[in-house]
Amino acid sequence: MLDAKPTTTLLQPDIQLTTTRDPFSDPTQYRFLVGALQYLTITRPDLSYVVNLVSQFFQAPTNDQFQAVKRILRYVKGTMSYGLSFTRGASLNVLGYSDADWARCIETRRSTYGYSIFLGGNLVSWSAKKNQL
Repeated sequence: MLDAKPTTTLLQPDIQLTTTRDPFSDPTQYRFLVGALQYLTITRPDLSYVVNLVSQFFQAPTNDQFQAVKRILRYVKGTMSYGLSFTRGASLNVLGYSDADWARCIETRRSTYGYSIFLGGNLVSWSAKKNQL
Protein backbone atom coordinates (compact mmCIF):
# COMPACT_ATOMS: atom_id res chain seq x y z
CA MET A 1 0.00 0.00 0.00
CA LEU A 2 3.04 2.31 0.14
CA ASP A 3 2.74 2.99 -3.59
CA ALA A 4 -1.06 3.24 -3.58
CA LYS A 5 -2.75 6.37 -4.89
CA PRO A 6 -4.30 8.43 -2.05
CA THR A 7 -8.03 9.13 -2.08
CA THR A 8 -10.07 11.95 -0.55
CA THR A 9 -13.08 9.87 0.49
CA LEU A 10 -13.33 6.99 2.93
CA LEU A 11 -15.91 4.88 1.08
CA GLN A 12 -17.71 4.95 -2.21
CA PRO A 13 -21.13 6.58 -1.72
CA ASP A 14 -23.14 3.64 -3.11
CA ILE A 15 -21.29 0.80 -1.36
CA GLN A 16 -23.30 -1.86 0.49
CA LEU A 17 -21.17 -4.24 2.54
CA THR A 18 -22.87 -7.61 3.03
CA THR A 19 -21.83 -11.10 4.07
CA THR A 20 -23.16 -12.73 0.87
CA ARG A 21 -20.15 -12.03 -1.38
CA ASP A 22 -16.99 -14.01 -2.12
CA PRO A 23 -15.02 -14.76 1.07
CA PHE A 24 -11.64 -13.09 1.49
CA SER A 25 -8.77 -15.58 1.31
CA ASP A 26 -6.84 -14.31 4.38
CA PRO A 27 -9.16 -13.30 7.27
CA THR A 28 -6.14 -12.89 9.58
CA GLN A 29 -4.74 -10.12 7.39
CA TYR A 30 -8.16 -8.44 7.36
CA ARG A 31 -8.38 -8.57 11.16
CA PHE A 32 -4.83 -7.22 11.51
CA LEU A 33 -5.51 -4.22 9.25
CA VAL A 34 -8.86 -3.39 10.84
CA GLY A 35 -7.30 -3.68 14.31
CA ALA A 36 -4.61 -1.19 13.31
CA LEU A 37 -7.31 1.15 12.00
CA GLN A 38 -9.21 0.81 15.28
CA TYR A 39 -6.10 1.96 17.12
CA LEU A 40 -5.79 4.89 14.73
CA THR A 41 -9.30 6.14 15.61
CA ILE A 42 -7.93 7.27 18.99
CA THR A 43 -6.53 10.36 17.28
CA ARG A 44 -8.53 10.29 14.03
CA PRO A 45 -12.27 10.63 14.77
CA ASP A 46 -12.96 11.01 11.03
CA LEU A 47 -12.30 7.27 10.72
CA SER A 48 -14.68 6.14 13.48
CA TYR A 49 -17.75 5.40 11.37
CA VAL A 50 -16.06 3.45 8.58
CA VAL A 51 -13.77 1.51 10.90
CA ASN A 52 -16.84 0.54 12.92
CA LEU A 53 -18.51 -0.54 9.68
CA VAL A 54 -15.68 -2.81 8.50
CA SER A 55 -15.18 -4.15 12.05
CA GLN A 56 -18.58 -5.82 11.88
CA PHE A 57 -17.20 -8.41 9.46
CA PHE A 58 -14.34 -9.87 11.53
CA GLN A 59 -15.86 -13.36 11.54
CA ALA A 60 -16.01 -13.89 7.77
CA PRO A 61 -14.73 -10.96 5.70
CA THR A 62 -15.42 -10.80 1.96
CA ASN A 63 -13.35 -9.43 -0.91
CA ASP A 64 -15.61 -6.34 -1.05
CA GLN A 65 -14.96 -5.61 2.62
CA PHE A 66 -11.21 -6.01 2.10
CA GLN A 67 -11.41 -3.55 -0.80
CA ALA A 68 -13.17 -1.12 1.57
CA VAL A 69 -10.33 -1.53 4.10
CA LYS A 70 -7.77 -0.84 1.38
CA ARG A 71 -9.67 2.33 0.41
CA ILE A 72 -9.57 3.48 4.05
CA LEU A 73 -5.80 2.93 4.01
CA ARG A 74 -5.54 5.01 0.83
CA TYR A 75 -7.54 7.76 2.56
CA VAL A 76 -5.20 7.64 5.56
CA LYS A 77 -2.22 7.92 3.23
CA GLY A 78 -3.67 11.10 1.70
CA THR A 79 -4.55 12.65 5.07
CA MET A 80 -1.45 11.93 7.15
CA SER A 81 -1.43 15.52 8.45
CA TYR A 82 -4.94 15.17 9.94
CA GLY A 83 -5.34 14.73 13.67
CA LEU A 84 -6.58 16.41 16.80
CA SER A 85 -5.43 19.84 17.83
CA PHE A 86 -6.31 21.70 20.99
CA THR A 87 -6.47 25.46 21.32
CA ARG A 88 -7.27 27.70 24.23
CA GLY A 89 -10.74 29.09 23.72
CA ALA A 90 -12.33 32.24 25.09
CA SER A 91 -15.04 30.19 26.78
CA LEU A 92 -15.66 26.61 27.84
CA ASN A 93 -18.95 26.08 26.04
CA VAL A 94 -20.02 22.47 25.56
CA LEU A 95 -21.41 21.62 22.12
CA GLY A 96 -22.57 18.23 20.89
CA TYR A 97 -23.59 16.73 17.57
CA SER A 98 -25.15 13.37 16.77
CA ASP A 99 -26.24 11.52 13.67
CA ALA A 100 -27.61 8.13 12.65
CA ASP A 101 -27.91 6.30 9.34
CA TRP A 102 -31.37 4.86 10.17
CA ALA A 103 -31.30 1.15 9.36
CA ARG A 104 -28.57 1.27 6.68
CA CYS A 105 -27.51 -2.34 7.32
CA ILE A 106 -29.51 -4.24 4.73
CA GLU A 107 -29.09 -7.58 6.52
CA THR A 108 -30.12 -6.65 10.08
CA ARG A 109 -31.90 -3.31 9.46
CA ARG A 110 -29.97 -1.86 12.41
CA SER A 111 -28.78 1.71 12.55
CA THR A 112 -25.31 3.05 13.19
CA TYR A 113 -25.16 6.22 15.25
CA GLY A 114 -22.41 8.54 16.26
CA TYR A 115 -21.74 11.62 18.30
CA SER A 116 -19.06 14.23 18.90
CA ILE A 117 -18.66 16.51 21.91
CA PHE A 118 -16.70 19.76 21.84
CA LEU A 119 -15.43 21.70 24.85
CA GLY A 120 -14.37 25.25 24.09
CA GLY A 121 -14.11 24.41 20.39
CA ASN A 122 -11.94 21.33 20.99
CA LEU A 123 -13.15 17.82 20.20
CA VAL A 124 -12.98 15.86 23.46
CA SER A 125 -15.23 12.84 22.91
CA TRP A 126 -16.64 10.91 19.95
CA SER A 127 -18.09 7.55 19.11
CA ALA A 128 -19.73 5.55 16.33
CA LYS A 129 -21.61 2.35 17.15
CA LYS A 130 -24.14 -0.02 15.66
CA ASN A 131 -27.46 -0.10 17.49
CA GLN A 132 -27.85 -3.41 19.35
CA LEU A 133 -31.60 -3.27 19.91
